[in-house]
Amino acid sequence: MTFPPAASLHEPTTSFYSRWQALNDWLAGHAEFWRPAPFMEPAPAWAQARPELSAWLEGLSDEDCDYYEQHLSEFARRISGWLPGLADYEQRIAVPVLSPSPETVAGTTLPEVAATDMPGRKRLQAGAFAASVIPLNRPVLDWCCGKGHLSRTLARQCPEPVQGFEWDPALVDDGNRLARQFADDVTLHCQDVMAQDLSWPAGSHGVALHACGDLHRQLIRRGSAACAPRLSLSPCCYHLTAHSEYQLLSVQAKAHPQALRLTRNDLRLAVQETVTAPAGVRAQTALVSQWRLGFDALQRHVQGSDQYLPVPSHPPRLVNEGFEAFCRWAARKKQLELPDRVDWDHWLYAGRQRFGQVRRHELLRHLFRRPLELWLVLDYAVALEEQGYRVRLGSFCDRSLTPRNLLLDAVRVCDTPPAPRNRP
Repeated sequence: MTFPPAASLHEPTTSFYSRWQALNDWLAGHAEFWRPAPFMEPAPAWAQARPELSAWLEGLSDEDCDYYEQHLSEFARRISGWLPGLADYEQRIAVPVLSPSPETVAGTTLPEVAATDMPGRKRLQAGAFAASVIPLNRPVLDWCCGKGHLSRTLARQCPEPVQGFEWDPALVDDGNRLARQFADDVTLHCQDVMAQDLSWPAGSHGVALHACGDLHRQLIRRGSAACAPRLSLSPCCYHLTAHSEYQLLSVQAKAHPQALRLTRNDLRLAVQETVTAPAGVRAQTALVSQWRLGFDALQRHVQGSDQYLPVPSHPPRLVNEGFEAFCRWAARKKQLELPDRVDWDHWLYAGRQRFGQVRRHELLRHLFRRPLELWLVLDYAVALEEQGYRVRLGSFCDRSLTPRNLLLDAVRVCDTPPAPRNRP
């Protein structure tokens, strides 16, 4: 589905388009640092072209990596001597804070007693999202609503009914049960939002908190095609798409001759950041990464090839069975015959060494996560402007609550109430 023709497409002079274009060209100029995936490429071209930068990165301690991972703007300033294009990094990723006062956020967050089946972090995210889009004066449609946690949060701030669309009938049943239990004016419907025959409820304000990939892009398309009075969304998982390459939404961005062409792997970079995983989960992830890199070094040696061999997700039991068991499982999955005698300690050590290198090369790549995400969301903003919306773009909560904290809030210009007049 494509956007209907806008009534009048202006020249690409909007601030959102100008920022998208500048970010697009900046990303294109730095593609050598973010396109190669260090996990797959032991020696990216940039490391060979800039040996001093590579040596400095590989000399960082684990504590340095931990610190810079949480302070990427400072990291960008530190290496801007080698990469002058990073000198204004902080300005490139800056967005307004749309969240109101902490008291307002607390007032819009469901009390714990009413947050049945709702994880604490999700409860706080829904409250922060709701606080950033009030006041509400239209019926609300919660897109991909799950059990309706956001629906019930918004219902307590909205004088109109709230309904939700969700494809999983079990979640719909649970959500409607919770709405009845807590007397919330919410009705969830079993609906595949990607269905061609979907009907947009007339006059409804569409909202979506962390709808993934094509699902949130469908909200933008269907909502604007239906002339929805308002659309408010926090996107997530941009790489979950039916297309092998990202499809730009805005007419102006499509017309840019140097517009980036992003694969699903490129899009994954935008959502790699994790600030909420428990220490135990992070440690286990690091261990398995070392095993995967050790197996990769082993398979390159056995096959006499310097090509990365992707391995599927491992069964959880393997975590307790050790490196050798993991390698034998991976070899069977890839139909690779291993030698009778393998020095497992040698290849595990190789994996640990590569993990340290990968972590430091990834630190550089991670500088481009937020710029890539902003590139995507700015495309959405331009597309909505083209369809007659006045758009706000900013953050609705701190990244410690969720890294996916961007909010697009679009109001149709023709539906905007007139500004109050000054009395004589």
